[in-house]
Amino acid sequence: MSVERAVVALAGVMILVSLALAYIVSPYWLALAAIVGLNLSQSAFTGFCPMAYVLKKSGLKSTAT
Repeated sequence: MSVERAVVALAGVMILVSLALAYIVSPYWLALAAIVGLNLSQSAFTGFCPMAYVLKKSGLKSTAT
């Protein structure tokens, strides 16, 4: 799995977990979904994603050159 695919997969899982926790526990968990969405938007414009950096350091390979 590449870094790019892992970032997208992790973001999707985090949003689904956030929605489930908001439904079951408290609506304040929607803040997590907002943070993930903001980070994805920021990453699209700047090209910097903190999770991609962590995944690269952990040994995953990037498809970008």
